[in-house]
Amino acid sequence: MKIALVCDWLTNVGGAEKVLLELHHLYPKAPIYTSKYNKKGIDWFDDAEVRTGWLQIFPTCLRRVLGPLRQWYFSHLDLSEYDLIISVTGAEAKSVKSGKWLHDQGKNVKNPKGIHISYCHVPTQYYWQMYDTYVENPGFGVLNPLVRFCFKVLVKPLKRADYKAAQRPDYYVTISDYAKSQIKKYYDRESIVIHPPVETEVFKQGNNKFRKSQVEVGGKGNNKTEKSQGSSSAQLVENFDITRAYITTSRQVNWKRLDIAIEGCIKAERHLMVIGEGPLHDDLVKLAGDSEYVHFFPLMSKDELAFYLGQAKGYVFPSLEPFGIAPVEALSAGCPVIAYGEGGALDYVVDGKNGILFKKQTAKSLSDAILQFEKMKFDRKKIVESADKFAVKRFDKEIKAFINEKTE
Repeated sequence: MKIALVCDWLTNVGGAEKVLLELHHLYPKAPIYTSKYNKKGIDWFDDAEVRTGWLQIFPTCLRRVLGPLRQWYFSHLDLSEYDLIISVTGAEAKSVKSGKWLHDQGKNVKNPKGIHISYCHVPTQYYWQMYDTYVENPGFGVLNPLVRFCFKVLVKPLKRADYKAAQRPDYYVTISDYAKSQIKKYYDRESIVIHPPVETEVFKQGNNKFRKSQVEVGGKGNNKTEKSQGSSSAQLVENFDITRAYITTSRQVNWKRLDIAIEGCIKAERHLMVIGEGPLHDDLVKLAGDSEYVHFFPLMSKDELAFYLGQAKGYVFPSLEPFGIAPVEALSAGCPVIAYGEGGALDYVVDGKNGILFKKQTAKSLSDAILQFEKMKFDRKKIVESADKFAVKRFDKEIKAFINEKTE
């Protein structure tokens, strides 16, 4: 088959990019079409043929306001020569038109049998389920009032256009039961669940590969981002014991709700490692203040992260997400998860078995869950086993079987 891969953008590392990478491994000759490619932000696709268009001229920082232009761009891509288009999307890449769709609309196309399978991890969030969160804080600082006003004025036609574009894929695959319900609710489309690939073996084995190196830490501020020295990219602060700490890893953006993780751990008087970076980093450091319980660390290698996850008391997952690869990585390393009890977390956190679910997305609810969590006993071997069903090999088998079924 002649295959094309399509994604919204390639500017940073995230869950959607991990799915695209695995599809690239399965179909290495398939070109990748996207709206924006930033090699500095993600270096996973150096061996791939990545094709961009005129949207490439826009700065990456404008990505969040280019939704209407992205929709126009993808809907006007001529991919009718391909037997199969696979889009990995949570935004506008689903707008592409297959040869079959065009043929059904009465168009003359190169390949009238070409189909489009959309691996849609969520309906476009800023139009639908996270509209209120986006309007509250669009993330443009002093320009927020202007962006908020424009978005409120335009959102109705943008929703109509997004819904119309969502009718184009021939088939939908999605990442969780929650995402399946959202696709049905907002797009009125049926989908099947194939959970995304998680490098479970890497996090199992990485726990044993990495060993802490002795490093010197300057200064007394535990809530400062530690700089790299020696072989370790994360330096433990003086007298900091990872075995009595919790971990959270995430892009530091508002909807990840890391504020809840920080405030909840401070309230419970428990140590928290906040690993990652993002536009809200300074705000989160300010929120932590001089607390002795919150410690910020930069991004680290998978083996290193696996080591710390294997030693930590638990992994804190406060956001509402359609899936969440990071907490499954934590389970793979034997780390139980404390998760907000909505969304994709329900597909892998079994309350009392490999973690605990808290009911309200608040610091108090998390704090109470932490105290309850510490009264429980967990079998780390069984925690690791609970993540096995999300392994990469399982994804490869299921997605290939589905594609073969639809293209025979």
